[in-house]
Amino acid sequence: MSSSPTSSSSTEPAQVLEAPDLTTPLQDIRCQVDVIIGTGVLTLRECLTLQPQYVVKLVEPAGGDLSIRVHGVTLATGEVVVVDNAAALRVTHIVPPVGVEVS
Repeated sequence: MSSSPTSSSSTEPAQVLEAPDLTTPLQDIRCQVDVIIGTGVLTLRECLTLQPQYVVKLVEPAGGDLSIRVHGVTLATGEVVVVDNAAALRVTHIVPPVGVEVS
């Protein structure tokens, strides 16, 4: 009778090996973060004639949350706050990763 190398006659529980967290070395990398107040559309003619006091109409409603983007990907939204006389953003919503459903 032959024994298969993958079968075991032992009743000992199999040892589960945990994979190392591969993101640990990456966690201190600095990322450029953009806070987007809104988006709009201008014709090339309007872009070429931009000057001080020109108003660009945005799609987003006034007073709405701002988008927080890293490398062009929206990660969260938030509202403007003041911290030590500087503008800051309080996160109000985390955008789930693509493919992840929120219940």
